[in-house]
Amino acid sequence: MDIFDKIQKNKGPLGQYKEHAHGYFTFPKLEGEIGPKMKFKGKEVLNWSLNNYIGLANHPDVRKADAEAAAKYGMAYPMGARMMSGQTKYHEELETRLAKHVGKEAGYLLNYGYQGMVSVIDSLVDRKDVIVYDSDSHACILDALRMHIGKRYVYAHNQIDKLERELGRATKLAEKTGGGICVITEGVFGMVGDLGKLDEIVALKKKFNFRLIVDDAHGFGTMGATGAGTGEHFGVQDDIDVYFSTFAKSMAGIGGFVASSKDVIDFLAYNMRSQIYAKSLPMPMTIGALKRLDMLQSMPELRKKLWTVVNALQKGLVEKGFNIGESGSPVTPVILEGGIAEATNIVYDLRENYSLFCSMVVYPVIPKGMILLRLIPTADHTLEDVKFTINAFTEVAKKLKEGKYSKDNIAKVEVEK
Repeated sequence: MDIFDKIQKNKGPLGQYKEHAHGYFTFPKLEGEIGPKMKFKGKEVLNWSLNNYIGLANHPDVRKADAEAAAKYGMAYPMGARMMSGQTKYHEELETRLAKHVGKEAGYLLNYGYQGMVSVIDSLVDRKDVIVYDSDSHACILDALRMHIGKRYVYAHNQIDKLERELGRATKLAEKTGGGICVITEGVFGMVGDLGKLDEIVALKKKFNFRLIVDDAHGFGTMGATGAGTGEHFGVQDDIDVYFSTFAKSMAGIGGFVASSKDVIDFLAYNMRSQIYAKSLPMPMTIGALKRLDMLQSMPELRKKLWTVVNALQKGLVEKGFNIGESGSPVTPVILEGGIAEATNIVYDLRENYSLFCSMVVYPVIPKGMILLRLIPTADHTLEDVKFTINAFTEVAKKLKEGKYSKDNIAKVEVEK
C-alpha cells in the first residue's frame, strides 16, 4: 500500500471540512495593520482573534526597533546554531533579563515556543522518569509526551484530588524504576482561559517529591503584578521549577524562552536537540524582543488598559447571560450549544453582517454539542468595541435560540440580512 493512499480516505478530523472551510473558517487572511480593526475579504472587521495582549505588535517603538535591527544585521545574522556560531551578547542579555523578570537564576532562548516546549520536556525526562500532566494541556505538551518512552499519567483538568491520586501511583512506579516525577501544567489554559491551580499543585510538594514545569504562554505579560506570569499571580513563582513562555503572545513576536536554576539551564543548553541543531534566533527578533521586554516592564499602563477591556467584556457578557466558563485571564470563551452547522452559520453571520471576526472552536477540539467562540481582548481595544461586541453576541444568541442557524449547508449559507 502506498502511504499516500490513506490521505484520500482519511483527511483528518479537521481536514475533512477543507472543501467548504478553507479560506474562510480555516486559514482566513486578515490584512492591514495589526490591531482591533483589520480587513477580511476586503471589508473592515472588528478583530478579536489576535494574541496581541498588551498591544505591542504594531506599536511604533517596536516597529522602529525591529526595522533598525533588520537594517543593521539583516535576517540571517547570526548564521548558525547557538552552540556552533550563533551566540551573541544580545542573546545572552535577553536570556538574563527574562530570567530575572520571572524570578529565576538563568534562562535560555528558544527559536519557537511550540518546538521549544517539546524539546524541554524531551530533554529533561528519560525512560525511568514518570510524567503526570493535566488533561487539557496544550498540543506542544502532548506532542512531547508522545516522544516520552517512559510512563505517564494524566489527571482530569484542574482536579487536584485526581492529581494527588496520580502522584501516588507515580511515586510507587518511580521507586521501582529509580526515576523522578515531573508534573506538567499550564498557567493559563489558552482555549478557555481558566488558570492552572498552581498554588494547590505546589502545596502537594509537601507530600510528594516532584518537579513542576509550567507552560505560561498566555500568562507571561498578562498575569501578576509585574506581568511575570501566573506563578506571580498566585504567589508561588519560586516553587515553579521550570518556567516556559513564548514570544508569540504578549511579546508579539517569534520565539520563546525557558527559565530555571543555572544547572538546569546549562543542561538544557547542551541537550535540547531542537536548539543544538537549529539556527539561532535572528538578530532582529532578538533585539526586537529586548525592546518588547523594556516596554512590558516600564509601561504597566498597557497591562492596566488590557485588564480594563477584559473586565468590561467579561462582566458585560455575564450580565447578558452568556457562559464564559471559569476564565481568570484575558482569554474569553463564549460557550454556546450546537453543532458544526450552527457554529459555521453563527461565524458567517458575525463576519458578514456584524463585521466582527473571532475564532470558532468545535468538535473534536471540544465535546460534541458545544460551540466555543474565543475572544482575545487586547490593550488596543476600546470600550466602544466591547459594547458593540456584546450587542452583536446578544442578537446572535437570540437567533440561535430561535433556530435560525440550524441549516446543514456549511459555509454556503444564506444568512438573514
